[in-house]
Formats: sequence, structure tokens, C-alpha cells
Amino acid sequence: MNELDVQIKGVASGRIAGATMVGEALERLAAAVATQVLAAKVDGREVDLTFRLQPGDGDAVVEIEPILPPTLEGLDVIRHSTAHLLAAAVLDLLPGTKLGIGPALLDDPRFGFFYDVIAPRLLTDADLPVLEKRMREMARQGLAYRREELPKSDVLRMFAGREEPLKCELIEDKGGESVSIYHIDGSPFIDFCLGPHVPNTNRLRAFKLLALSGAYWKGDAGRPQMQRIYGTAFATRAELDAWLHQRQEAERRDHRRLGRELDLFSIREEYGEGLVLWHPKGGLVRKVMEDYLRDQLLARGYGLVYTPHIARRSLWWISGHEENFADSMFSPMASEETEFRLKPMNCPFHIGIYKSRPRSYRDLPIRLAELGTVYRAELTGTLHGLLRARGFTQDDAHLFCTPETVRDEIVACLDFAFDLYRVFGFEKYKVDLSVRGSDAGKHYLGRDEEWTHAEGALVSVLNERGVPYRRMEGEAAFYGPKIDIHVEDAIGRLWQLTTVQFDFNLPERFGLEYVGADNTPHRPFMIHRALFGSVERFFGVLVEHYAGAFPLWLAPVQVIVLTIADRVHPYAEGVTRTLREAGLRVELNARGDKIGAKIRDAQLQKIPFMLVLGDREAEDGTVAVRERARGTIGVVPLKEFEGMALGLVRSRAV
Repeated sequence: MNELDVQIKGVASGRIAGATMVGEALERLAAAVATQVLAAKVDGREVDLTFRLQPGDGDAVVEIEPILPPTLEGLDVIRHSTAHLLAAAVLDLLPGTKLGIGPALLDDPRFGFFYDVIAPRLLTDADLPVLEKRMREMARQGLAYRREELPKSDVLRMFAGREEPLKCELIEDKGGESVSIYHIDGSPFIDFCLGPHVPNTNRLRAFKLLALSGAYWKGDAGRPQMQRIYGTAFATRAELDAWLHQRQEAERRDHRRLGRELDLFSIREEYGEGLVLWHPKGGLVRKVMEDYLRDQLLARGYGLVYTPHIARRSLWWISGHEENFADSMFSPMASEETEFRLKPMNCPFHIGIYKSRPRSYRDLPIRLAELGTVYRAELTGTLHGLLRARGFTQDDAHLFCTPETVRDEIVACLDFAFDLYRVFGFEKYKVDLSVRGSDAGKHYLGRDEEWTHAEGALVSVLNERGVPYRRMEGEAAFYGPKIDIHVEDAIGRLWQLTTVQFDFNLPERFGLEYVGADNTPHRPFMIHRALFGSVERFFGVLVEHYAGAFPLWLAPVQVIVLTIADRVHPYAEGVTRTLREAGLRVELNARGDKIGAKIRDAQLQKIPFMLVLGDREAEDGTVAVRERARGTIGVVPLKEFEGMALGLVRSRAV
């Protein structure tokens, strides 16, 4: 019998009989690991534990890397397998359901997986516990996930016989000459899938269904309308319980609810979904954010610019957006036989400013910054308050550089971002390097050597600054690689905000030049940079990070003056006026309510400081200070409170 040399990564090695299943090999060589393993990589390829190792040529060693629950890859296997268990439960309880797709979600803070279905009737929230109960019953039965490899034509006939047109379309698009399908034995479930999956449903114990939403097949509004069932899954019940607790906390911090309660902003369907109306209090916070950013931009050598909201459609053909981004742009509009588009980006306008006169190498780098409102035709089902809107303001900047200065400019962009996070109270973040992938369906502009050079520059900067990063294949912009930064909020969620993008394509497409030291034309490099990402998104993240309780320097109302009796009203007006003249944002509540009710109202509005004024305070020229989180602090002279509050504002204490 043929034997194989097997190396189990980091654990054991030995010789086993050929044509042995991966799971059996693990049991023989690493029994302790085998009890935990979900799937494996064989020489780098992800496979099920039922995959058979075959004798090869020569003396090559087969390397097996176990995929275990605590890893990101293990979580992916658990969630993907649970999505299929959900589909099996739907088919079991609602025969005739047509299946779409059911991926794992590892980067979505709200959900862990989904499955798109067209059921014989409209599903409601009342169906979720019923489906979840059936999933648990099937999980306890230990039903096997079984993989088959069949000719594409046979699989197409199989799904056509099951009246699954969407699956047939997917197989036509994605399948090779042979196609892998998965069964969950003992259930009606069969799916076209690459895998891998857990060995059986008994390995799935910690899952929960969460929500329903609408979805279109392949995200195309012209295709069949489906229902998307969201859920999540973890390796252990303790992990699931911790996540559910975090989710409950996230609901308490939801910026859409707090936006209403604190009177910060609104989004009204009659004005248009995804379009934000900023109320005075939200507008005040936004002004403070933007004022700080503009001051920093000027201090760091940026020029502030303003550009239109629309441009000729021909501009977007030059930039490549018509070719690569048209699905996210609003339809063209015509005026005097000329077509225009609402702008989805600010970059072509900044290029126009650069091109407005000849440039010398002595002028570069040129840094142009704008708080520019852009418009994206996002699908209704993807909109999410301020975090994903159709109209939003990017804190956009474009830096035009010589090859000698581009690296230093990227370093400065990263340092700027990290400084900004600290000021606004974010201490932790994670970084992705988004590069081209091998997906032939994605269109990237430019030559291979340009991509290699650009990626190398970004890698060099990250390494120099000692910044750990994940390499994200296939996530680059169509015109160049980029650095994406995700900040971690107060309850451990990650939010993608900052992006720094290296662009060698748009300077070429727009014919940008500068005169070099050799007195000949040269092509500049271009860096796209947004720190907030968008003002709306950053504001929404701030609301959730602080649960609406902004630090003093950001709070729309920093101090509220509360009167105990009407007779101290003149003193209260004087206190309010004095603090306003000092530069603090102050309100006066002199209504006839009891002081306890006034304090409760101020607490609900999350105002940082409450000054309670009675006869003694009016007589002595003092204020009784209550702090939002700590309660009563004590009675102090008004001037002392003023100095303390202004000090906190100036230091931007969080």
C-alpha cells in the first residue's frame, strides 16, 4: 500500500496510508487536535475533513494545517456552515423555497451570515424563532455535510429539476467543467458551494437568527426581489452571549435613535431616503469637528478649496468613473443638450484646480483639501442612517507629488490620521492594505509595474511606522492600492474611516504635468486622502462611541443653568450671559418644574455640566455644580467653574 509523509503544521508528522481522509490522518497523528478541528488546509488548499489524501510523485511531504475554532478561518467555516443549516431549515419548513446565496460575514459588526431566499410566502419576524428552533433540532441530529464533485452539465440538470433557476445561473457563471455541491444528509438541502464545512451539524451549537430585510438577486434592482435572513454564529455559547450583550449595548448606542432623542439630525422619507437633515445641535457638533479639521489642514500646509456639485458627464468618462463606478452614480441630467452627473467624488475637480496653470517641481507637493458633498446611488436596502447615506460630505484631500516626495506625504497622511483619532477619543485601530486581486471580473487601470511600485510605497511606509496590517486581496480602488484604517469604538466594534490611496492613473488620464529640475515635463503622482471618511459617518460613529454623551469640547450644549425658584432668575440670566461671553455653549432652564425634573431632563439630554442655582448661590455669587457622570461635585465661585470648564475645552479632554 502506498504511504504518504504527512506534516501537521506545528503539531506532528508521520507516515500514513495513501487515500486516507484528512480527518483520519489527524486522528492518527494528532488526536488532541482532531477533536477540535473543523476543516483543514492541505498544501494550502482549504478542504473538508473527508477530503482524501492521495499518493503523489516523488518524496514530497503533504502538509496539513488544521482549521480550528479560535481562528478567523475557523469562524468563517462555522458561519458558512450555519448559513447552510439555516437554508436547510427554511427548505424543510417552507417547501418550494428558492435559494440565493448564503455567505459568512466576518467584517460586518451587525451580523455573522445571511441567506437570501424567495419563500412561498412573505417571511416575518415571527418566523425567526420557528426557523431557529428547527435549526437546533437539526444540529442535535448530527447530520453530515457531504461534498460531491460532478460534471457541470449534471449539476445544472439537477438544479433545473429542483426548479432552482438562480442556482443554475450561478453555476453557469461560476462553475468550471466540474462543480462541487454540498448535501446536508437527512435534509432537503443541496447547494453549489466550494466549501469547506464542518463535518456535521452537531458542531454548530452557538447561533442565533437576528433580522430580515429585502434584497435583490446580485444586488440588481431589476432582478428578482428576495428576503435576506440574517444571523450570527460562534464556536461557543459564551462567545455568542458576549456578542449578544455587545449587540444590546450597540442598540442602546444606535446613532439613529440618539439622533432623534438628542435632536441632532433626521432623515425624512418624503425628502429622500439617505439624505440627512442636520438640526441645530447636530450642526453645532459638526461645526466644531470641521473647525478643528480646517485648522489642522491649514497648519499642515493644505489649501482649502470649494468645487461644484455637478459636472459634465464627459469628465467622468475621463476619470474612469463612468466605466468603473456608474452603478453607484445617479442618472445623468441634461441641460441645453449637455449631460451632467451629480459628483460621486471630488478628485476630478481638484485635478482641474491643479491644471489651472503650469506647475514646477518647486511647487510640489501641492495639497488641496475640501469638505465636499458627494452623491452615491446606494440601494435603499443598504442605507443605514449616517453610516451609509446617499448624500454625504467627504473630508477629501488630493496631494500632487513628485516621485521623491510621495513617500513622505503618505507618512504625513498616516500621522495626521493617528493624531486625529487621539483627539476624538479613539485609542485603538486596525489597518488594511488593499491591493489588486486575481479576480478577472474586476477591472483595474494601469500597468503591472505601476501597481507594484505603488504597493511597495505603501508597504514601505507601514513598515517604517511599525504599523501591523492585513493584506486585502482584490480590495484596491480601480485606480490604485490603498491603506484603509478601522477605528475601534468603546464597545470593541471596528469602523472603517480613513483611507489613503496611491493613484498613478488619474494623472495619466488627465494629462497632469509639472516641469522638473531638468526643465522637461514630468507626470506627478497623486494621493487621495480622507480622514473622517465622511463627516456623516464619523459623526455617527462618534455618537455611538460616546453613546451620545459627547466630551465637553464637542457637546452641543456644554452647560445648562437650572433654577430652583423664580426669584433667582435674574442671577441665572447673569450666569448664563457670563459663560456665553467666555465662549461656552450654555442654556438656561428657568421653567416652573421641580429641580429634580430639570436635572433628569438635563441627564437625558446628556449635557456635561448642570449648574443648580438657589438663594444661597445667588447671594454668594457661586454655582452648585453637577457633572453628567459623577453627579454633585460641589459649590464653587462662578469664575472658578468658568476657568475649569474652559480648560477642559481647550485641552479637548475626552
